[in-house]
Amino acid sequence: MDPSRNIERLLEIMAALRSPKTGCPWDLAQDFSTVAPYTLEEAYEVADAIARDDLADLKDELGDLLLQVVFHARMAEERGAFDFGDVVQAITEKLIRRHPHVFSDETSRTPRAVEGLWERIKAEEKAATNTGQTGALAGISVALPALSRALKLQAKASRVGFDWNDPRAVLRKIREETDEIEAELDRAEMNKAATGGEVGDLLFAVVNLARHLDADPETVLRQTNLKFERRFAAIERALAARGKVPQEVSLAEMDTLWNEAKAAE
Repeated sequence: MDPSRNIERLLEIMAALRSPKTGCPWDLAQDFSTVAPYTLEEAYEVADAIARDDLADLKDELGDLLLQVVFHARMAEERGAFDFGDVVQAITEKLIRRHPHVFSDETSRTPRAVEGLWERIKAEEKAATNTGQTGALAGISVALPALSRALKLQAKASRVGFDWNDPRAVLRKIREETDEIEAELDRAEMNKAATGGEVGDLLFAVVNLARHLDADPETVLRQTNLKFERRFAAIERALAARGKVPQEVSLAEMDTLWNEAKAAE
């Protein structure tokens, strides 16, 4: 079977992989729940390629992510639920419906106005489907990464007025949370569960500060992870030049090398 730019060929390949008796044993053994972790992984790899500004890798990762959509659609088709065409139709209908300023007579033109329009239409859609979820925080998937879900919860609460209007107030909340962690640490017998809960509160508050500063917490944490890797690699290189490894030196020596790596950036 030859490769092609046509989506139909990709659908044919997936159908062949899932064909009983002649298909791939691994692909045939999968279901929605077993494929889902790969779907999340591929989405993160797309984000990683974007963060690295590697467009060649982004092309490949987008293909891997598209495969996940095709895989799920094929399994749904086998159950008689929907197929890939239904997925395409659903998203095109949604895009047209949520962009009346492009495809109809709505006049919203600023990004903020368009965002508000999108959220209003989305809320109307959810109300019409009557999923049983109610309240200002309804509709946020529990399967989201914790940072992303915290951000969405805070944004929804903000829309109904439950929010600070000054990032400095959030910063004070962060200091309050660190004080509570310190109080737990000072106990004669530290309660790990309680201390862990306080750390969770601190992380939630830090996400809130990022939101108030228009910084995506997932993105900035990814950037910090890369920065940590880069500086730690510089420590290892500096030690290797001396014939040493990190395990053989003191924390103070590694801290000095860290500061040198930081100053060199």
